[in-house]
Amino acid sequence: MPMVAIVGARNASGEGLKNAGFFAQSLARAGCIIVSGLAKGIDGAAHRATLGLGANHGTVAVCGTGLNIAYPQEHCGLMQAIRRQGLLISELSPEIGPKALHFPRRNRIIAALCLGVIVIEAAERSGSLITARLASELGREVFALPGPINNPLYAGCHQLIQQ
Repeated sequence: MPMVAIVGARNASGEGLKNAGFFAQSLARAGCIIVSGLAKGIDGAAHRATLGLGANHGTVAVCGTGLNIAYPQEHCGLMQAIRRQGLLISELSPEIGPKALHFPRRNRIIAALCLGVIVIEAAERSGSLITARLASELGREVFALPGPINNPLYAGCHQLIQQ
């Protein structure tokens, strides 16, 4: 099945979370597997929305930790739900905890798995822009949602649209 990544801000707005859920469910209903990074914010919203559709719709979480570590800790339940109804992926040993260098490495896996990446909200220096750049370098489609011109949560998205 085709895979599409949904990524974005950890400190997402309510509108961004709603958009992540909308795109995740719409694409899953159209036959796509939704891939994201299990982070707070947009990633978690995309995973939850997909799981909410039931057992016929899967989600893939590419983790920046080992698979025995829930990160962030509040996603422990989400991680268990994905284990039952989706797939957890990590290139790290099971007991490895979060480190800043793990997340850009995780983003390259997300980009490589998918036909395209949708960036919902991204600040000017967002990790989501790393995923978008890697996806573009791999010849994948990159999509970005526009938002209010003065909202810093959309500065990265506007930058992608300009490019």
